[in-house]
Amino acid sequence: MTLSDFRVLGLEVSAGLVISAVVGWVLLRVLPRLQVRQTAYEDAPTTHRQKTGTPTMGGIAIVASFAPVIFLERTYSSELVACYFLVVACAAVGFIDDFLGIRRGKNRGLGASTKYLATALIAVMFLRMVGSAGGDTLFHAGSYALIVPYWLWLLLGILAITGTVHAVNLTDGLDGLATGCVIPPLLAFWCIAISMAIPTRERWPEMLAMAIGGCFGFLIYNRYKAKMFMGDTGSLALGALLAGVAILTGEMLLLILVGGVFVAEALSVIIQVTYFKASKGKRIFRMSPLHHHFELAGWHETKVTARFWVASVVLSAVGLAIVR
Repeated sequence: MTLSDFRVLGLEVSAGLVISAVVGWVLLRVLPRLQVRQTAYEDAPTTHRQKTGTPTMGGIAIVASFAPVIFLERTYSSELVACYFLVVACAAVGFIDDFLGIRRGKNRGLGASTKYLATALIAVMFLRMVGSAGGDTLFHAGSYALIVPYWLWLLLGILAITGTVHAVNLTDGLDGLATGCVIPPLLAFWCIAISMAIPTRERWPEMLAMAIGGCFGFLIYNRYKAKMFMGDTGSLALGALLAGVAILTGEMLLLILVGGVFVAEALSVIIQVTYFKASKGKRIFRMSPLHHHFELAGWHETKVTARFWVASVVLSAVGLAIVR
């Protein structure tokens, strides 16, 4: 990577930030008029009840932040189109989930199985667009480059996408938490993409940089105390983008490390539910996902968010160091 690369990154991040901030400003005025408001999750800590009524679906601003990349293209590369499809399709699933939840007046839209199935189908279509059906596929494991059968790569890809999408969704439970935690992993994969000398015509690294800016722009409205939430529209889109670029760089296993915060959040739910059923009502965590455990331990929401942000930065830096 050169100084020129970082100058371009700065311009692209700035562009995404401005677009997200402007679209967010508009949404903040339009969404309340349309009664697009969040209903606090019934099982969340009682302090979250005050969040009821906050505008949601703000993730539209993040998706809008990188829209110009594809609208300004004359020729579309297969990887750019595939990445856009993955993110927008998952955002659409999130939009439907948000819409149904708002209509019902509850923090419950689509059923969990429906969302998993929908994102899995989207993952299959994305992977078919970027992979070579029937042939062996390049796969990275740390500093090793492996050739794996297509079916194995496809299976791992589906798990990576669905797992990341829903892990980011679970993390989106505190003001600014998911937004801030996703920025370092996205930046790590941008560095990897640039070091791979991705052809200019692919343009998805540019999309990635503008999405990073979009997250910064959205934090203007999503930081504590949040004026707007991203909803599943944003969290599913960001999870899809993170998994998508990991697959495009051939580093999907790196998601486990750089996305360690999301992994911990998802594991806390799995462990809690499994232990609760096996022990007939006992719990390991005060509440899951993990961020609620620390809230109930007496940590202020901003402290939990800040610590998780730091953890995401450290894990992403370690992951980038391993790859380099």
